[in-house]
Amino acid sequence: MATKKGGGAKTTRSETVTVRIEPKLRYLAEIAARTQRRTLSGFIEWAVEDSLKNAWLDANTSVANWAETLWDVDEADRFVKLALYAPSLLNYDEQRLWKLIREYGLLWKGYWTLGAEYKWEISEDSVDWTKLRELWPLLVAKAQDESVQLPEWEPPVHPSIAGEIPF
Repeated sequence: MATKKGGGAKTTRSETVTVRIEPKLRYLAEIAARTQRRTLSGFIEWAVEDSLKNAWLDANTSVANWAETLWDVDEADRFVKLALYAPSLLNYDEQRLWKLIREYGLLWKGYWTLGAEYKWEISEDSVDWTKLRELWPLLVAKAQDESVQLPEWEPPVHPSIAGEIPF
């Protein structure tokens, strides 16, 4: 699993991010890091985390408040949670992927209406997370290339046809 590196206290893997920063800002960030007895990288991580309190998903919700809801170790889960809770933040390619996911019945737990129509709600409780994770690479590929084929999907047999509900 994750190992402890160097003299730091962290035991989890970190992501490396390359950013451009003006020399003056870098210098001042290094001084600020010293005041907190942090490395520059530790200071930047702290500053980013602290700034999440001031980045708003909507008028009442900061990114920091929704961190636990939006984060997941699985990329597919993270994407669907972002699409469900902050769809306005999706870029064009992500919107195409989200449309594909919303319309692909295999990924949703559905129900039969009284008019014998099979439907599903677009909600976190309705997602078939196992199928989503399993099909994630194909879904991403399909959103980028129409020629990619997804497994065929047909609605389940209506209970009245299966003999479960008498009419």
